[in-house]
Amino acid sequence: MAMIFMGCKNNMQLNEHLRRIAIASQGLKSEVKAHDDLLATKQAIKHLGYVQIDTLSVVERAHHHVLWSRVPSYQPDYLNQLVKQQSIFEYWFHAAAYLPMDDYRFALIKMNSIRNGESPYHQNTNPKLEREVLSRIKSEGPMRLRTLDNKGGGGGSGSWWSYGPVKRTVEHLFMRGDLMVTQRYGMEKEYDLAERCLPSELNTRVPTTSEFAEYLFNTTKRAHGVFNWKQLVHLRKGPALREQMRQILIDHVQTGDIKVIKQETGGDLYVESQLLEQTTSPNKLLKILSPFDNLVIHRERLKELFNFDYKIECYVTANIRQYGYFCLPILYGDKLVARLDCKAHRAEKRLEVISLHLENVVFNERVFFNALLAELENFAHFNGCVTLSLDAIGEHALKWQA
Repeated sequence: MAMIFMGCKNNMQLNEHLRRIAIASQGLKSEVKAHDDLLATKQAIKHLGYVQIDTLSVVERAHHHVLWSRVPSYQPDYLNQLVKQQSIFEYWFHAAAYLPMDDYRFALIKMNSIRNGESPYHQNTNPKLEREVLSRIKSEGPMRLRTLDNKGGGGGSGSWWSYGPVKRTVEHLFMRGDLMVTQRYGMEKEYDLAERCLPSELNTRVPTTSEFAEYLFNTTKRAHGVFNWKQLVHLRKGPALREQMRQILIDHVQTGDIKVIKQETGGDLYVESQLLEQTTSPNKLLKILSPFDNLVIHRERLKELFNFDYKIECYVTANIRQYGYFCLPILYGDKLVARLDCKAHRAEKRLEVISLHLENVVFNERVFFNALLAELENFAHFNGCVTLSLDAIGEHALKWQA
């Protein structure tokens, strides 16, 4: 078993190398503009394995933000276009997400568990209402919830046909795979029958536990480069699946494909051997990341690898917030160096920077602030804003003019 111990004198160099591997694996190192931004967006989702969907809109929503960080000319309508092309679909990874259509069959495991009543996502819905919802969509075409809730068009009979039961029924039919999302109007979803949304040649064979475990392992390895066990099995329940994943990891370590990095804290990091042996160049970019970015979503691994103790504070009361309601991590070079709390005032087309907290790892602040200002201008444009409000930065204000 190949092991590298992190307590040696080259500890700093190894940490730096691992961070660079992780950043490059996430597609956050390149600033090359694609000739086809829609194709680049599709490839980014395929590489990452999933992009989490989130409703928070303090700044542009997470699913758009994550893709913009990797495809600089990304446009929010690309997701609807890719869904229409049957290149991606909405379902569930560890949360609501966009996933590559090629991976659809791996979602069948959760769909079937819900259909069979084996999952906590299973809801006791009215079978008659289920049939009516499916019948209306089949005869009238793709529909939004607000249209389904309308008793016009010949559908909806009985006292149970109302927003609450209809919403629960539609969500249940979606989670068990009978309905799929065809497009979004903002965060409002339009649904159609799954059979009309899937490519005719798509592989819809239910994977074995071994195949599912291999898929999860390969997705994590490809998208992250460096990972730990907790990240690998995040929210994956069932002893059979976890045992399969453990055995896959052991096999890769024993063959030398994966090296084990023993940490001083006692934990292990895993990295693909060929990546570890490659020379990595410094990352010169500055990126304002989403709190739900794939690089930072696994908080324990983030602390281990980047020494960045991060949590989103919009879910806690204002009096105990340390950094702000919706602080965004700032990636600069191969480090996470700051937290930026900001808000897009869309009616005014103004991006307000509420606060900035540095991590004391920036060596040349003049260069950093110039890079941050340039990226903030890009970020403002991405959020549909034409002006920046920087007054709240206070002690850092003069640095913006450097």
